[in-house]
Amino acid sequence: MFGPPHQTGEDVKPELAIIGDRFMLPSMFETAIRRKCGDALSIRSHEMPWPDAPMQHGYAEAGMGGLKEYQGSANEVVAQAADASIVVTQLAPFSAGIMDRLPNLRMIAVSRGGPVNIDMAAARQRKILVVNTPGRNASAVAEFTLGAILAETRLITRGHEALRRGEWRGDLYRADLTGEELCEMTVGVVGYGHIGTKVVRILKAFGCKVLVCDPYVELSVDDVRDGVVRVSLDRILAESDVVTLHARVTEETHGFIGAEQFAAMKAGAYFVNTARGALVDYPALTEALKSHHLRGAAIETFGVEPVPADWELLHLDNVTLTPHIAGASVKTIKFAAEAAAEEVRRFLAKEQPLNPC
Repeated sequence: MFGPPHQTGEDVKPELAIIGDRFMLPSMFETAIRRKCGDALSIRSHEMPWPDAPMQHGYAEAGMGGLKEYQGSANEVVAQAADASIVVTQLAPFSAGIMDRLPNLRMIAVSRGGPVNIDMAAARQRKILVVNTPGRNASAVAEFTLGAILAETRLITRGHEALRRGEWRGDLYRADLTGEELCEMTVGVVGYGHIGTKVVRILKAFGCKVLVCDPYVELSVDDVRDGVVRVSLDRILAESDVVTLHARVTEETHGFIGAEQFAAMKAGAYFVNTARGALVDYPALTEALKSHHLRGAAIETFGVEPVPADWELLHLDNVTLTPHIAGASVKTIKFAAEAAAEEVRRFLAKEQPLNPC
């Protein structure tokens, strides 16, 4: 049975705590929740400093083991959630110990694709419903991916950096330096989920050949009709001029693109990662770029974030680099806030959740 705990007084409203940040603004959450739920809730809000301050990882912190990509201490979360039966957040950590200090907690709405900041086993044991917002930034990341591909393959980054140095790179027009057009390329898309499917849709407009690798998802009827081909990862690596990652991090995919996979890619190919850093062996990527077996790469996510300033990858001249911003768009904020608000409405109405974790 879903729903808040029974209230004993007619005027007592369920308490909801919003623990937002400077991307997922508490005000955006509250506006969406008020629109869906009216005045049925007593709402209080707290804003964390992300992204102006980095996320944390719980492996070395007592009581936070297993949690990833979170911000805030146990005491901070407990103070803000207090007696709330519902918490809406993006980054607040919820370990078993934190849950034990919040006896009224019945629901956590996490405005992200994966609840990596929640101890899901502990939540199930305590009968706390956890919901998420899958696909919230899919269109943002898909658009960004195409921008990253074009920036790298058409030497936009090289020209930009040269002009910033006061250097006119007219040589980038040379036949042996200039890039190919996407309409002449084969692009391999690894992962066919919310983001991968949108990347494929956009790529088709450029006229390139599209290969897809995802052993767990079938191609859509439209993609099959339009000539998209589902193949193995080995074939993606062997035939693609551009390989772009859109897989989730699982035990199967953790570090699954390494030295062997880069060696299997076509000489002169490009590698793009706008998914997760944990998918890739970055020292191996660095060597593949230094040797020029790969002509270039566009990297949006890294194995360590923020990236250490002395990482050799940051100083290579054949990479386009961005600081994990592909999902940052106003649409992402609106979509996630609305999705979380709908889950809250359903919880109050004792309806089944749309996206239980």
